[in-house]
Amino acid sequence: MTEATRIYHNPRCSKSRQTLELLTDRGIDPEIIRYLETPPTEQQLSEILEMLGCQPRELMRIKEKEYREQGLDNPELGREELIRAMVATPKLIERPIVVNNGRAAVGRPPENVLAIL
Repeated sequence: MTEATRIYHNPRCSKSRQTLELLTDRGIDPEIIRYLETPPTEQQLSEILEMLGCQPRELMRIKEKEYREQGLDNPELGREELIRAMVATPKLIERPIVVNNGRAAVGRPPENVLAIL
């Protein structure tokens, strides 16, 4: 049995809306996770990073004021600390993220997700 497609979605973000539309236009009815209201757990975020093949900072919105205010640009911070910061402040997580059958993609641009469908 295949795992349901999930989208970590922010309805206020145009790229997130476009990515969701791209999925539904292809007949995919994803599980929509409004990650600002229901952030992923540290374990889930760690798994997403593994699926993406990237490090936490590569998935962080480094231009957000919270990034600077929390001192997250400190190179001494490790993976777990950065993951905890993203879970505590989900606004820092890049969006949208689509997960499908053990693979993940960031929908920037939205067409990026086609590679995992």
